[in-house]
Amino acid sequence: MSVLVRIRALTPSLHPAQRRVAEAVLRDPAGTAELPIGRLAQECATSVATVMRFCRSAGLSGYPELRLALARETGRESAAEGPALSADIDRDDTLSDIVAKIGFSDAAAVQDTTATLDLDALAAAVDAVATARRIDVYGIGASGFVGQDLHQKLHRIGLLAFVWPDPHAALTSAALLDDGCAAIGISHTGSTVDTVDALRVARGSGARTIAITNFVPSPITEQADLVLATAARETTFRSGAMASRIAQLAVIDCLFVAVAQRSYDRTMTALERTYRAVRSRRIGGGEPA
Repeated sequence: MSVLVRIRALTPSLHPAQRRVAEAVLRDPAGTAELPIGRLAQECATSVATVMRFCRSAGLSGYPELRLALARETGRESAAEGPALSADIDRDDTLSDIVAKIGFSDAAAVQDTTATLDLDALAAAVDAVATARRIDVYGIGASGFVGQDLHQKLHRIGLLAFVWPDPHAALTSAALLDDGCAAIGISHTGSTVDTVDALRVARGSGARTIAITNFVPSPITEQADLVLATAARETTFRSGAMASRIAQLAVIDCLFVAVAQRSYDRTMTALERTYRAVRSRRIGGGEPA
């Protein structure tokens, strides 16, 4: 896994002093690669020992390995995209700059997510969804829209799926699941209380639980049998849920296509039937949406 992706995912769960180190690394990875450990500790108002603990938290043997990984990764990104595109959106950016940076952020979110996706966890999630008697999907806000997309896809190939963007409806539905069901919770931060609670109740009911989140560990992963992690780089306007939504949709598409492939003939029959059902509703009988 990319060291920057790993650090982004770990940051919310770190202790405050280690979190300051993580934020400094993410803010300027190329600059950090050139800093002696004492200088980085000083800039983060912490100790050399804390920087070393941060390195171990990130799965690295020590600070030299961190510097080497950062230099290698930032060099590769600069060669592929150019350093300007990795910057956040600034007050004086032109419209052309904004389009380029959003394109970079979205493309990086998909690329990083698919490159680091745990294939064993994905395979187990595919099996859980494909064999479930019923699938519940939970998500609030932008994650709820992603959940609706998954629900529509699963429903279209004949699987019994429900999406519950309302917190109370999600809890009551989760309470009625059993060990023949699957429940999927979607939360970028992994700490959306309503989604975490719904997945907790679903797990307590015996359902197989799956979390889709950008941060591991996080509260939602504690309630999940399986975790599918995204790797989104959010821009200044985080409230717009831009890169995170794109990354979640990439995971959803991987999950759906793999589930659909498991019953290829039935899937193709269902898609053809639903195609015919909506074709007559389009002017000229063109391709359905």
